[in-house]
Amino acid sequence: MKLPQGLIVSCQALEDEPLHSSFIMSKMALAAKEGGAVGIRANTKEDIIAIKQEVDLPVIGIVKRNYDNSSVFITATKKEVDELLESGCEVIALDATLRERPAESLEDLVQYIRKQAPEVEIMADIATLEEAKNADRLGFDYIGTTLHGYTEETQGKVLYADDFAFLTDVLENVTQKVIAEGNVITPEMLKAVFDKGVYASVVGGAITRPRDITKRFVSMIQ
Repeated sequence: MKLPQGLIVSCQALEDEPLHSSFIMSKMALAAKEGGAVGIRANTKEDIIAIKQEVDLPVIGIVKRNYDNSSVFITATKKEVDELLESGCEVIALDATLRERPAESLEDLVQYIRKQAPEVEIMADIATLEEAKNADRLGFDYIGTTLHGYTEETQGKVLYADDFAFLTDVLENVTQKVIAEGNVITPEMLKAVFDKGVYASVVGGAITRPRDITKRFVSMIQ
């Protein structure tokens, strides 16, 4: 497997965020490595190239891009896949929800990656149990709970609800390695998901988005 077991840190900053910079994300990745992260998740070819020049950790690559005809925006088409193949990332994550896609089918994208770069592994970003089972059937290397709570169907849900009940359901119904991602926001939650049996966990905003972290603190005293 390309990804070791452990904590993967998501180093992302969108254009409207203060830390939006490939250089800054590369230093964020270095800080994550020095803190013990075993991998990085990153957005855009440019950020991934900068990160890989700074650290030797495996990278889960994504490209976020909005399309008018679909709500799928994480590595949605071959265009984004090609950018990631050029970046040198070890793993490509795809939106693996069952929503209408802007172009190629999910199965076609998986087959395309397998043909173009058989050494690259593929992660499914899912939101529901049905999507997790479908990703398992399609042969994804990893199944991540990334989009649970972030799609129309799952809006308002959080991964840690009911003692991580959704995560438990996924673990019990798929054969591929499961990555906990989305609302793993404390060290205690990280331990809890590993106790459940996940292979790895991605933590992003709780570590790498100081603006959002600051807001959480400020909200407690307002």
